[in-house]
Amino acid sequence: MGPAVSLRAASAADAPAVAALHADSWRRHYRGAFADAFLDGDVVADRLAAWSDRLGSAQPTQVTIVAEVDGALAGFVHVVLDHDARWGSFVDNLHVTYALRRGGIGSALITAAAQAAAGNGATTGLYLWVLEQNTAAQAFYVAHGGSPVERAYAGEPGGVPGRLNGRPAKLRMAWPHARDLLRR
Repeated sequence: MGPAVSLRAASAADAPAVAALHADSWRRHYRGAFADAFLDGDVVADRLAAWSDRLGSAQPTQVTIVAEVDGALAGFVHVVLDHDARWGSFVDNLHVTYALRRGGIGSALITAAAQAAAGNGATTGLYLWVLEQNTAAQAFYVAHGGSPVERAYAGEPGGVPGRLNGRPAKLRMAWPHARDLLRR
């Protein structure tokens, strides 16, 4: 059994911890797809700017949920409701602190994402993109009922040229009905 996890809505005060976790996750799992110069540079500042903006200006179509263990950030998920008419709500980010992986935190977060989509979205589906090289994440999503339905190429992080190595592929993982994920 994993650690006791509590979930709550993120606030602007969470931006530094969310940015640090996001940067650490990219450095661990996106090496090879993202340029080393970007990952080894000030990716924390890049993510802090993005998360400060995102969490500092609440949008009714966006939901960010943080997971905590003993009062410390253990993971987060960000969902954009009704992002795509065909695929539904978009899980834009889901990251768990490396040392706490495989403890149920990711499962709690993907379930919270499905609850947000099912309870607040007008569309029924849920989807996300995962880098093709991130096979562990793909296995996690498949274990939670997601299916790879499309392959495409990743865009430059933040739209800034030079942040990728070549043209890394990504897979769209989809759940036709977010409620199906809640039944697992």
